[in-house]
Amino acid sequence: MLDLTSDVADLAAALVDIRSESGTEKILADGIERALSALPHLTVTRDGDAVVARTDLGRERRVVIAGHIDTVPIVDNVPSHVDGDRLYGCGTSDMKAGVAVQLRLAALVAEPVHDVTYVFYDNEEVDAERNGLLRLSRNHPEWLAGDFAILMEPTDGVIEGGCQGTMRVEVVARGERAHSARSWMGVNAIHGAGAVLDVLRAYTPREPEVEGLRFHEGLNAVFIEGGVAGNVIPDECVVKVNYRFAPDLSVADAEAHLREVFDGFEVRLADAAAPARPGLDHPAAAAFVDAVGEGRARAKLGWTDVSRFSELGVPAVNYGPGDPTLAHTRDEYAEIPRIREAEERMVAWLTGAR
Repeated sequence: MLDLTSDVADLAAALVDIRSESGTEKILADGIERALSALPHLTVTRDGDAVVARTDLGRERRVVIAGHIDTVPIVDNVPSHVDGDRLYGCGTSDMKAGVAVQLRLAALVAEPVHDVTYVFYDNEEVDAERNGLLRLSRNHPEWLAGDFAILMEPTDGVIEGGCQGTMRVEVVARGERAHSARSWMGVNAIHGAGAVLDVLRAYTPREPEVEGLRFHEGLNAVFIEGGVAGNVIPDECVVKVNYRFAPDLSVADAEAHLREVFDGFEVRLADAAAPARPGLDHPAAAAFVDAVGEGRARAKLGWTDVSRFSELGVPAVNYGPGDPTLAHTRDEYAEIPRIREAEERMVAWLTGAR
């Protein structure tokens, strides 16, 4: 049984000790549901292994505080252990420290200044179609409704606004097959792909400012595939390119840009995920930045589920106590003072103390 009255760092350790690799979250989801159902000020619902708890106090605004409960595969880093001010274990940074803060908020703040929806969802660390937040947005979009959302992703205690979009395309260099002993009778597609790499080397990424936050784009080859046999001049080579784009562009804008950049080549869209604008000019978001971020915020240089809230029309930010550079590593840890600081700041914000 999860003890929501325990110290937030101890609660984070208890969460880490309950294995919840993507697809195996049921035991942890059961524990979260039981613990939250014991709180009379919350209404608790569930969809699969996603648990949603709500206050209904008739407040003027509703905020959504969300976090995923799954982790990447464990590599001899469970159970948790403490060394000095560090809590070690799989998922400590990404993002069971943040989930522990969520649970403590749910238990401590019975009468928040805003109505609150707490969302604990499954399958974030795997392919998008399995994502529990996506499933909730399809099955119960009303459960995610709000004026502002906070995703407790690891940000090392700094508010990160919005997120970048991501797109993967396949840039195809064509050639003509021939026997390698008579290579002059063909056209080598792998050699032709050098022109694609030339484009990438010469490319200058944009650094646009979006709603006061500076984003830094990236365009990079991540795979290259070509070749038929050891004695054949290849007739096709595919360079797989990943584009991380700022939220002043739509997915359609990003695709059009890549087709322009690689003009003269066949460009095939492989997949894409939309960005999210920071939305920090919304009154609830601005108040959160002032109270919790002490007036400071930076751009999220990556894609997160704030994009899903953006698609639902809910401005969202990333804020969590973990260090994102430690996520998914064998020696993942969270700084215990950071966990306690996140709890303290968010309790003060929800109670109107700051």
